[in-house]
Amino acid sequence: MAKFTIVVPHGLSQEEAQRRVQSLLGEVKNQFSDQIGKLREEWVGNRGEFSFEAMGYPVAGALTVGVFDIRFSGNVPFTISLFRGQIESAIRERAKTLLA
Repeated sequence: MAKFTIVVPHGLSQEEAQRRVQSLLGEVKNQFSDQIGKLREEWVGNRGEFSFEAMGYPVAGALTVGVFDIRFSGNVPFTISLFRGQIESAIRERAKTLLA
């Protein structure tokens, strides 16, 4: 497994940032239902853990909604780690749009 960490700053209240991130997971599930399966998320306070299968490969991680930023961390299988940069870039750009 290859690890990744992405930090995206935001200027929202912590509660609003968390609400937006939680709604995003539902959108992703609906939009990519043909490519993503077994999506699971669990929240305790401002920390969420998630897992899903993308193209048959397991992906898992956590995110923490802070006062000034959101921190995504997780693991991707080695077989798709060659695309880690593209995956990180896509997550970062989507999060920036979401939190604007």
